[in-house]
Amino acid sequence: MGNVRTGAPPTLDTGVLRRMRLARDAMDREWAEPLDVSAVAARAGYSRYHFVRLFHEVYGETPGAYLTRRRIERAQDLLRTANLTVTEICMQVGFTSLGTFCTRFKQQTGATPTEFRRRARSGDAAAIPGCFVLLWAGGFRERRLPEAVRLPGAARRRGAARRPGAARRRRSARIEKAGRPGVS
Repeated sequence: MGNVRTGAPPTLDTGVLRRMRLARDAMDREWAEPLDVSAVAARAGYSRYHFVRLFHEVYGETPGAYLTRRRIERAQDLLRTANLTVTEICMQVGFTSLGTFCTRFKQQTGATPTEFRRRARSGDAAAIPGCFVLLWAGGFRERRLPEAVRLPGAARRRGAARRPGAARRRRSARIEKAGRPGVS
């Protein structure tokens, strides 16, 4: 006869629920960092696709939608209380694109971040200075440049970057100069 669906919600064993809870807790802890669904799924012990299906079955939304909702909630809190620009808040809560942040924010709240801030700050409460928020949230941590962008050690110490091939051209010029008679 096969598998017949009766309309009743499926029952999940406690092991699956525990692993889904661990994955969701990891997402809650690291919501401001770039999260990879495959890495979160691996923490839960599932493949990416099986994890997304189970997460949706357990919590009623995909992991991406859950993470976006949590980031927007945090952005709402910062917009109410912090004296940061919308762009700074966007980056602080884990979005990498201001356009995506504003679109998702408006979808979830019905207002743009600027409109939300204006309505939320209609009272007399003073905003928290942005430097305090960034210090508390780790916004002043050193950002490492990708390996391709870093300067070689000697150029970094001198404080100036040299054009690629410049050393070779200088060396060739010295050799050429040394080879000419009467030129020192």
